[in-house]
Amino acid sequence: MAINKHKNILDYTLQSLLRRKFKNTGIILVFTFIIFAVSSIILLSYSLKKEAGMLLKYSPEIIVQKILAGRHELISTKIKNEIMGIPGVSKVEPRYWGYYYDSGVRANYTIIGIGVSGIENNRLIKGRMPSANEKNAAAIGREIADARIIKKDIGDSLNLQNSEGRWMEFKIVGIFESDSEILTADLIIISESAFKSLVGMPEDTATDLAVRVANETEIPTAARKIKELFPYSRPILRDEVIRTYDAVFGWRSGLILAMFAGALAAFIILAWDKATGLSAEEKQEIGILKAIGWETSDILEMKFWEGLVISLTSFMCGLILAYLHIFLLDGFLFAPALKGWSVIYPHFNLAPFIDFYQIAILMAITVLPYIASTIIPSWKASITDPDTVMRG
Repeated sequence: MAINKHKNILDYTLQSLLRRKFKNTGIILVFTFIIFAVSSIILLSYSLKKEAGMLLKYSPEIIVQKILAGRHELISTKIKNEIMGIPGVSKVEPRYWGYYYDSGVRANYTIIGIGVSGIENNRLIKGRMPSANEKNAAAIGREIADARIIKKDIGDSLNLQNSEGRWMEFKIVGIFESDSEILTADLIIISESAFKSLVGMPEDTATDLAVRVANETEIPTAARKIKELFPYSRPILRDEVIRTYDAVFGWRSGLILAMFAGALAAFIILAWDKATGLSAEEKQEIGILKAIGWETSDILEMKFWEGLVISLTSFMCGLILAYLHIFLLDGFLFAPALKGWSVIYPHFNLAPFIDFYQIAILMAITVLPYIASTIIPSWKASITDPDTVMRG
């Protein structure tokens, strides 16, 4: 009997919602838009943080840079042996990398010079990597190949101007596939000697040093000893880089959320307006229900289902649209603001990482207040004499 009663109340609630379909549809649309915008930012920023963490998982434990007047300078490779002498350090490798501005497409490229150890060929590249003794070979990112005036392919030439103003011609021997674009969209890989000729780097210098530490617990100690040996250096721990990415994506997502403060304020006003009073039609409906024998608890249950249906429908629609927007449509509305300033944006599909804690918080601050704003004024009307309520 009790089950039939609750079923009848739910059935009446749905019929009541359909009678006011235009008003309820408007509320659902506004509610869905807000959930969609906020959820999109949450999903995108969290997925970018997770992607960054996964990509940096196997990066060097310590990166050693030389600092002069607060700026990053070239570092001497002659200090490798001294760093290798620090207990816990298993490997020290110089890294050669920098940026190149291409005025033709008005974009910055990232250029990496590989030495004898090289970079292994893998499924992410069509063709092959340049070898250490090839001075005129290059592997380039897919976006670079597509961005040039004449689309580049394996066997074509890529011309870059060196620090002395002379043009250097590189034969394209490999193009990175789209699966790796988060790493390689704007990347050019050449040999170490070609890199030094291109940027005018002196011998026995490198952009920075990559230090491997076998035992993770010894990383802070190794970094401190490097700083003691070379006061001009700046040891950067991998964990610090990951925290920096977290902070950057968090700051940018917060900035975008601030742009939607107006929409959020509109939703709060909508909920407040609903909480401060019922329409004459709704009051009359409650009075009639009381007059025909409905209990106060029945009316509150009806209003609970009404608020739950509207808010939960809006929340799920907004969340599903946000999921499709971020993970199927590459988050085209918000991705440029979170990716950064680069002209050549990598086109990649983010892995669907979802922070259920943040989603639960979003539900708590949207769905629950809306349900409460539906129940409270209805409770006030239901405890009033039916004749008084119907007379307004």
